[in-house]
Amino acid sequence: MKPKVYIETTIISYLTARPSRDLVVAAHQELTVEWCNRRRHQFSLFVSRLVVDEASAGDSEMASRRLAELLDIPILASNEEARELAKRFLDSRLIPMKAIDDASHVALAAMHGMDYLLTWNCRHIANAEIVRGLAEVCEMAGYALPMLCTPEQLMGD
Repeated sequence: MKPKVYIETTIISYLTARPSRDLVVAAHQELTVEWCNRRRHQFSLFVSRLVVDEASAGDSEMASRRLAELLDIPILASNEEARELAKRFLDSRLIPMKAIDDASHVALAAMHGMDYLLTWNCRHIANAEIVRGLAEVCEMAGYALPMLCTPEQLMGD
C-alpha cells in the first residue's frame, strides 16, 4: 500500500504557475515540478473540496490549469469531526483565526489518516514551531498528525 499524501493548494498553485522572478518562489516551483515528475506516483494522492474551491479562484486561465491537475485526485469528504478538529487548532491559537482554511487542511488530513500533508505553507502548516502543539491537539482528539512537509522534504534520495 502506498503512503497517503494530502496535497494542499499551494502545491497545485506552484505546479501550474507562470515562472516567478522571485528566486525563492521560482525554486519552490521547480522543486514542486521535480517532486511531481519523480515522486508523485509513489504515493496515493488526495485533496479536499477546500483545495478544489481554492484552486478554482482567481484568474480563469490559471484556475483551469490548477483544476486540470486535480482531475484524477480523489476528494476527501469533510464532516463535523473535521470542522471540530479545525476549531480545536484555532482555539489553541496554534493557527490564527484568519487562517481557518489552513486549520481545515490539517484537520482533514489528520481525520482521514494521511501519512503526509504536502504544502509550501510554512507559516501556518509546515511550521516547526507549531507542529508539536498540532500533534498534541490531534492526539487529544484521537487522531495522528500527518507529517507536515514540503516537496523538498519528501523528495527521497
